[in-house]
Amino acid sequence: MSEQHPELSGYEPPDERPLRSRRVKTAMRIIVAVGLVALVVPGILTTMNVASRTAIASCQVQTAHYYPDAVDFDARFEFAGAGGFGWQCYSIDRNERETFVVPLGIIPSAPQLAPRGVRT
Repeated sequence: MSEQHPELSGYEPPDERPLRSRRVKTAMRIIVAVGLVALVVPGILTTMNVASRTAIASCQVQTAHYYPDAVDFDARFEFAGAGGFGWQCYSIDRNERETFVVPLGIIPSAPQLAPRGVRT
């Protein structure tokens, strides 16, 4: 076999010009970046919404179980709360004092209730 390729005989390479202009490349990069953001942001927002609603429901059940005389409850995400990093549940009494109930974790789930006198 020879190093010559007969199908390439007479081929002249094109000028050293780029295939696409700078404007087209910039426009394509912007479109791709916007597309990626449009795919990722709704997933993050949905996850945050589901976690928030789950934390509220779980906090409501656990506050009613452990502090039946509480007037209200508060479920919030804290970086350094009483239960550590994640969602925390607080009960609110008649004098608007907050009492820590339980940590709900980074990803809250349905409550696992212990007997009233015992907390995990």
